[in-house]
Amino acid sequence: MSQSQMSQSQMNQSQPSMLPGSPGSPDSPHWLHWPPGLPRTVSVPETDLYANVEISALRWPDKPFIIFYDSALTFAQFKDECEALAGYLQGPCGVRAGDRVILFLQNSPQFIISFYAILRAGAIVVPVNPMNRAEELAHMVRDSGSTVAIVAQNLLAEVTSEVTSEVTSEVASEVAPSSGQLLQHVVVASYSDYLKTPTDLNVPDFVRAPRAETTIRSTTTFTAWSSALGAGLRASERSSKPDDLCVMPYTSGTTGNPKGCMHTHRSVMHNAVVPLSWFGTHQDLVFLASLPFFHVTGMQGSMNGPLYLGATVVVLARWDREVALRCIERHRINALSMIAAMVVDFLAHPQLETFDLSSVQRINGGGAAMPEAVAGRLHQLLGLSYVEGYGMTETIAPTHLNPPHRPKRQCLGIPFVGVDSRVIDPTTLVECPQGETGEIVVHGPPIMQGYWNKPEANEESFIIIEGKRFLRTGDLGRVDEDGYFFMVDRLKRMINASGFKVWPAEVESLLYAHPAIHEACIIAAPDPVRGETVKAVVVLRPAFVNTVDESAIIEWARAHMAAYKVPRQVEFMASLPKSGTGKVQWRLLQDRERDRTTTSLS
Repeated sequence: MSQSQMSQSQMNQSQPSMLPGSPGSPDSPHWLHWPPGLPRTVSVPETDLYANVEISALRWPDKPFIIFYDSALTFAQFKDECEALAGYLQGPCGVRAGDRVILFLQNSPQFIISFYAILRAGAIVVPVNPMNRAEELAHMVRDSGSTVAIVAQNLLAEVTSEVTSEVTSEVASEVAPSSGQLLQHVVVASYSDYLKTPTDLNVPDFVRAPRAETTIRSTTTFTAWSSALGAGLRASERSSKPDDLCVMPYTSGTTGNPKGCMHTHRSVMHNAVVPLSWFGTHQDLVFLASLPFFHVTGMQGSMNGPLYLGATVVVLARWDREVALRCIERHRINALSMIAAMVVDFLAHPQLETFDLSSVQRINGGGAAMPEAVAGRLHQLLGLSYVEGYGMTETIAPTHLNPPHRPKRQCLGIPFVGVDSRVIDPTTLVECPQGETGEIVVHGPPIMQGYWNKPEANEESFIIIEGKRFLRTGDLGRVDEDGYFFMVDRLKRMINASGFKVWPAEVESLLYAHPAIHEACIIAAPDPVRGETVKAVVVLRPAFVNTVDESAIIEWARAHMAAYKVPRQVEFMASLPKSGTGKVQWRLLQDRERDRTTTSLS
């Protein structure tokens, strides 16, 4: 079976016809709320992604594409550096069409240049979370079969002997048959190379750090970014086609090792271009790139989309609310993409109202539902609604978006252009009636080809409905009378308290309305009577740290939610653990709770 095909058993699945008014049908009520003036289908270029580099450089050669702590890089300069790095990748590094290349960097000009240089060389980008440690990096190097990596200078400590030393002949035959090595070439990038204009912004120390000589002793070749670009090489003629693989981001790996999601130029182009039409954007907008580029939301909304559009991107190496506010004011930023945790931090700035934020025209995001109370404060400040969306690594960003003219709060939105999405019973696979909770499944142009070298995972993740290939998301949701989708929770996160189903995301959202709560995460705690009970892990606002206790939170919850949802336990923390994308890592807290229980019983 090829990686992009379903098994015969899946193809033979017989599913009932869609329900009347189903989100996948022409009479679905969500069409009544479609963005005004937007056709139901949108034309997407039949080219590879790199064509966007050439076109934007031709149209706006002297316009700033990237602004990095007040230092600018024009579209023409960007194209020249992409060509130079691609030439080096094809030359000394030996990169060929279809090879996978590791990209291990924070948000920076080098990340964007590297991304498109890899595509220019005909290869496949493997973006890696810069928070990953050596063992996690090694898994992705080995699993993808990458022999070349582009790595930030400050992350070299993670490029250990696991991925640079000689390996056994058995592993070598699977991963790098020509050399017996894992990584053969590493290009080392120093962020400070792109700090060319003096700035009063708070630049992180790892960004300011001067270029240093690499001292790693290995058979792997390490080359400074400046030397690679200064080699004077140019890439050979471009041959990539729309249906060739172009990027392979890895899933978060909440169960087992992360899996590579195979995306083509066509699927990435679709979700880079179509959101621009959804929001009615134009080439003179200025975007804030505060979400990480290694993650599909930042990659599409703050990098690939703006490049296609010919817009300017103000890049932050990592989230800093003070720097973000000053950049909005200084560069007249129009479009913000921020997850809920960033918005909470943004609104907590003590001098927030002293900044001129009048240029902001749009704020959108996803990843977790925006709490009602936070969305209300944001609307009061900017006069804008937070437009939520929904997508996955497997769908290269959105499959659902709220209509900008009619968004609903704490809502995933409606199926995106070209997407057929439904809610099904996770056991019977039969479509659920409107209002009932089931698993969200999606079909359409953004869906990955499959998981890299994981046919068993593909068997579990895809189903055939009415002859169409749907991805099972593992997310539970429901559809309302207007055809809007709402997240209930992850299929594996449900708390069963005395037979009552408790969805942590719902309880978290309600808790955010408490005036003392800055952040909250709901997990399950063992209970001798109920089996499981609800526990709240809470971060208090500074003014309430010494005045609010566990009983106060519980009493408030009893007045604001059903009794079976009320947290029976409350734990206070100084901060919640977060992933590189800013999402609260509930699984870490859940595992810690289970470990505590095991220890107490032993």
